[in-house]
Amino acid sequence: MSTSTSRQLSLKKAPTQVFRRTFTSTSSLSHGHIDPPKPGEERHITFIDKNGESYTFEVSDGSNLLDIAQANDLEMEGACGGSCACSTCHVVVEDPDMYDKMEEPDDDENDMLDLAFGLTETSRLGCQIKMSKELDGLVVRLPSMTRNLQASDFAKK
Repeated sequence: MSTSTSRQLSLKKAPTQVFRRTFTSTSSLSHGHIDPPKPGEERHITFIDKNGESYTFEVSDGSNLLDIAQANDLEMEGACGGSCACSTCHVVVEDPDMYDKMEEPDDDENDMLDLAFGLTETSRLGCQIKMSKELDGLVVRLPSMTRNLQASDFAKK
């Protein structure tokens, strides 16, 4: 003896909106996001790209160069997401006097700079430079190429 039960299926109205998932390697809030400056508190940063084109932006205190570049679609990779574990956000500070106004690079930054292509006396990592009143008017040059080497590439196995 077998008994079977039947269920009545109810059909619901088809969805009217289609949602798409976008997959990215990084969250838009983790880097590449900057807050607009408050009126009267604007800082100015100029990037010179590998083709010699200059791009000047008004930014807020505390914004780092990696985030500024990415928010404005400049070619600065930032493979490690700004954690000072690669050299793909390498920049060259054009004015040595402006370079001297910055805090000294720490050991981690110096280690990553050693991996950078085209290292100069005024090289820094963009993720480690935060805009401030003292750096208003900063001009940096993006190198013609970068090396995508991360600290994890050298981890002991």
